[in-house]
Amino acid sequence: MSGRFRRVAILGGGIAGITAAWQLAHNAGIEATLFEASARLGGTVETVHQDGFVIECGPDGWVSEKPWARELAEELGLGQELITSNDADRVTYVLHKGKLAAMPDGMRMMVPTSFDALARSPLFSQAAQRDYALEVERADELRSSAPQQDESVAAFIRRHFGAEVLLKIGAPLLSGVFGGDVARLSVRAVMPAFVQMEREQGSLIKALQLRANKPQQAIFTTLVSGLETIVDRMVQMIPAEWLRLSTPVLSLHRAQDQWIVETETASEKFDAVILAVPAHAASELLTPLSARMTELVRMEATSAVIAAFAFDAPFDLPKGFGFLVPTEEANSLLACTFTDQKFPGRVPDGGRLIRAFFGGDAAPTIAEMTDETISALAFTELLKILDSLPTPVFSVIRRWPKSLPQYAVGHLERMAELDLLTREQSNLW
Repeated sequence: MSGRFRRVAILGGGIAGITAAWQLAHNAGIEATLFEASARLGGTVETVHQDGFVIECGPDGWVSEKPWARELAEELGLGQELITSNDADRVTYVLHKGKLAAMPDGMRMMVPTSFDALARSPLFSQAAQRDYALEVERADELRSSAPQQDESVAAFIRRHFGAEVLLKIGAPLLSGVFGGDVARLSVRAVMPAFVQMEREQGSLIKALQLRANKPQQAIFTTLVSGLETIVDRMVQMIPAEWLRLSTPVLSLHRAQDQWIVETETASEKFDAVILAVPAHAASELLTPLSARMTELVRMEATSAVIAAFAFDAPFDLPKGFGFLVPTEEANSLLACTFTDQKFPGRVPDGGRLIRAFFGGDAAPTIAEMTDETISALAFTELLKILDSLPTPVFSVIRRWPKSLPQYAVGHLERMAELDLLTREQSNLW
């Protein structure tokens, strides 16, 4: 952003808005005002410290192969805080007929690298194992017949591995990450690496086997003190007078060569605007500017509810990072993380920490319940799967409405068009 801007409005105080404000604070001669509707900064990034427990209320880390969060942490002087997941003990389970079944060793998402491990798994029928074997034999066919246009995650997985793999692993995995319907999610938006593998090798299994001997970094990275430390560190470097909490923006419009930001108490002029709000809020603010931009940014978003349980005494859990729950199972949970087994330093000596997730269609109804009711429901559903649990010393409940935007088929094309239209709007990002 060049020096011709003097006053910049940042709408939204989540990780994107805070990062924008922090970067602008490095530019002499620029004044920024960040408007955040809620009473806190960071959006879904929130860490609770209680009795020696480090509890992430939203995301608990980032995928290590994506470098930007690490680069930001290092630039903020948090390099010594970086820790990685306990991948030596990484096992992910899938609830199968009411019991936890471990995903085969060497799986990346729904793609195996070892047929021996696949054969030992109780998850798949002989027919599904044949579909996996045929995927390698069909490599040339899959490469030559790869669609030129975007397709759904469900269609992509079904083409490679068939309906059973989609149902048992593909749908639960992607629903656990994106909280959405794999029949609508864009494969090019949410699984670009696999789309590239298909273009290069045809067979996803073959592509992963070729990479198997290369050094692998840990899958996830986080901070010793929790992810909110990143937000806190940036906020310390942003002028306090720039931050307006509990100040929702009611409207945004142009007046000659300036932007007008309307709140309940003021109407202010700015030279430039950075829109860093969720998609549903952005679509409302863009309505007076462009019907097409409003249409392009409008997308469905699902909600999430998290119930974290802290225990002060050790007890047995299956070795691994946690489990996923397919929709056909008689359990309302979407997933569960065994947090103290996934990352080091999350609990005091002898402690345990479990995070249960509700999502999808059930989340809005569950979010309306009291904390006590959500806690009781989550604990009951966990007991169905884990058989027995001690009484937790405390629980933490968080509701994240419309926090998981659904990148539907054609998403990347829509965002490319939105980018072109945004450039036509003077000084809007």
